[in-house]
Amino acid sequence: MARRTIRLRRLVGGQTVRRGAQPKVVALGGGMGLSASLTALRRITGDLTAVVTVADDGGSSGRLRDELGVLPPGDLRKALAALCGDDDWGRTWAEVIQHRFESKGELHQHAVGNLLIVALWEQLGDHVQALDLVGRLLGAHGRVLPMSAVPLELTASVRGHDAARPDEVSTVRGQATVALTPGEVQQVHLVPPDPPAVPEAVAAVLDADWVVVGPGSWFSSVIPHLLVPELRDALQETKARRVLSLNLAPQPGETEGFSPQRHLEVLARHAPKLAFDAVLADQDAVPDAHSLREAAEQLGATVQLAPVAASGQSARHDPELLAAAYDRIFRMHGRIGPWR
Repeated sequence: MARRTIRLRRLVGGQTVRRGAQPKVVALGGGMGLSASLTALRRITGDLTAVVTVADDGGSSGRLRDELGVLPPGDLRKALAALCGDDDWGRTWAEVIQHRFESKGELHQHAVGNLLIVALWEQLGDHVQALDLVGRLLGAHGRVLPMSAVPLELTASVRGHDAARPDEVSTVRGQATVALTPGEVQQVHLVPPDPPAVPEAVAAVLDADWVVVGPGSWFSSVIPHLLVPELRDALQETKARRVLSLNLAPQPGETEGFSPQRHLEVLARHAPKLAFDAVLADQDAVPDAHSLREAAEQLGATVQLAPVAASGQSARHDPELLAAAYDRIFRMHGRIGPWR
């Protein structure tokens, strides 16, 4: 495994990467899906930025958000942990910030990293500066940014949320609720409806060589980025190549029964002007490759099937396999000439 990691770090865009000449990659998402993508991407580039959703309202993040009025730090913490290196320093700090307290008091199930991030927000009064400081402490192989500087609420229009009224469309509120909702999610919205994007996130997308969207909870972690107007505009206007990375399996509740191509269709419904260059999917998770290719063509993309699932695990990406798949896509769609 170590030998392949070294090769991937040296080969990007079909060329041997020189110091300071790596592709600029921006990854969008949240939760475990984004963490999987970042763990893979940091193996093939040293110029990596994560843009993270900030609509979480459950668990430790939800409690801190309600009590202090701050951005939910949980997905930001997970992204920082994913960017930690594989050496002793990186592994130790990744474990520390992910550690949750077990108690009978107010600290129960709070994550150390959540408290650290919020403390620095209060000390510095700047979301980006604080996250950059945490990244330096951890030795993170990349930068983590929130997609917006205001806490967001996710709402969803759901058909059949009430089993007794299968054709009725009702509104479900809160990311944690939407992620596990019964019924079929039709559309999601943000409250406030036109939140401001973090300027550094917009700048990163516009300056990128590659933008990777997904994998992750489709309606609660992936699509919300497309509902922030400035961020959606940047995704449409950037000259970067775009990769859409699909999940290994439908998510119970949120995308129950969805085919891979259905994921593309609902994303296009939320951002009809957004095009992609490639759609990455696990070869064993696509029962109908022809239909997926047809859906990808509607987005301007080609389908890249590759083995990216971890062996013996349920719907988990293997970081080495996922890194290899991204590397192949980067080389296949590589720009002419050296990376800037």
